Amino acid sequence: MSEDKPAESAETAPSETNALPNGKGHDAVDETTASSKTSPVDDGPTPNRTENAEANQPEGNEFISGAESKTTRFTDFEGKTSFGMSVFNLGNAIMGSGILGLAYAMANTGVVLFLVLLTVVAALSSYSIHLLLKSSGIVGIRAYEQLGFRAFGTPGKMAAGIAITLQNIGAMSSYLYIVKYEFPLVIQAFLKVDKPAGEWYLNGNYLVIIVSIAVILPLALMKQLGYLGYTSGFSLSCMVFFLIAVIYKKFNVPCPFVDFAINGTAGGLLNITDPGGEGDPSCAPKMANLNSQTAYTIPILAFAFVCHPEVLPIYTELRNPTKKKMQHVANMSIAVMYVMYFLAALFGYLTFYGEVEAELLHTYSRIDPYDTLILCVRVAVLTAVTLTVPIVLFPVRRAIQQMMFPNKTFNWPRHIAIAFTLLTFINLLVIFAPNILGIFGIIGATSAPCLIFIFPAVFYIRIVPKEEEPLRSTPKILAACFAGLGFLFMIMSLSFIIIDWTSGSSKASTGH
Repeated sequence: MSEDKPAESAETAPSETNALPNGKGHDAVDETTASSKTSPVDDGPTPNRTENAEANQPEGNEFISGAESKTTRFTDFEGKTSFGMSVFNLGNAIMGSGILGLAYAMANTGVVLFLVLLTVVAALSSYSIHLLLKSSGIVGIRAYEQLGFRAFGTPGKMAAGIAITLQNIGAMSSYLYIVKYEFPLVIQAFLKVDKPAGEWYLNGNYLVIIVSIAVILPLALMKQLGYLGYTSGFSLSCMVFFLIAVIYKKFNVPCPFVDFAINGTAGGLLNITDPGGEGDPSCAPKMANLNSQTAYTIPILAFAFVCHPEVLPIYTELRNPTKKKMQHVANMSIAVMYVMYFLAALFGYLTFYGEVEAELLHTYSRIDPYDTLILCVRVAVLTAVTLTVPIVLFPVRRAIQQMMFPNKTFNWPRHIAIAFTLLTFINLLVIFAPNILGIFGIIGATSAPCLIFIFPAVFYIRIVPKEEEPLRSTPKILAACFAGLGFLFMIMSLSFIIIDWTSGSSKASTGH
């Protein structure tokens, strides 16, 4: 595969046609006007295109040479992923370990305030995807980093690439953190090992490495993101099972529940049927609640809806793509996750109230570590988060390609090397990660607002021509306010988290 050439060669570049089979061989007549529409069709690349054409894409003249070249390049490939598979992939990119922290978020905001915040963040996520799709449609670009390049040159591309890398590494490390923490408990419960004596197969660090090599790495080496639609569908079904179990448990766990010391005797299990005090004030839900931990709510919510790095690769592979169709994919994915998030948070909170922990499943193990249903739920969640890692890894690999090898075409050794290096780094990070809340808090407070609010808005303002929308037009004013909101969220969240940590009251610093 030859190196990417400037726009003029886009149409004839064999590298692109080989790497992206099924070429429509679109005449270079991609009308610039059509570019906004063709761009959908140009969804050309697949992660392969994402890595490939995108990676090869515009680092230079292409962007400046105009939409035509871009459109030509992208229409070289015809997306084959169905609407349903695209919803599965995007839904799976949204869903992840974030759902485990939402009951804790509700406990620290109250039911009504949580619902308001969840609704606002979901609506804002949908709007920001609209901004991304419109920007990419105008210039015919299907890579987040390249939108940054088109808007601000190399600094814009680097900023987007770094934010995507940090965000998705944070996401992957949080998923693998769950594997590290939950997998040993599952094996321990399955083998009925009451007092582990240091067996290697109960060591979370070893298990994370095994899962990464045996499951994640092979999936991460796939050339196209669309192929992961089946694993995404299965992953989402696992999370639906998790939700059903959380709802069921609400009606089977007394309040206040009796804590079962994990290292205690089985006799403690006899107490879980204690009816407890119905009138106990600790068993009354709070509609609104503000405390030091409320600072984590916005980052956790923002983290829970970040899927923006995956939007353009999924759009790229969508069959018969249009901006409207991709917006429907995004809206449906966000709506389904919104319902699942709220139900999981509500019933998780109504089960444990103020006792709920930052990692919901851990709270259940305090009641009965050998509960069969919770054991199955753990397996389902482990499966779901494990299958989500490859989806999240694709945009990171593309971002690295864009930053380090901008003009190179697809190359298997590099494709494999980046995936292997990333997984190695994330495994090392997970082995030393303090806890899941710290990951949610810091990553959610920095890169998530950038990817959801700030970048889509400023790219939109810079990319949409002034002739089409003047700077003082309503859409651009709204986009500017949207970017300002992102800065506000970032500053407030970071300030609260830093104050919380320095005061010594943070659970994130205690390892809970």
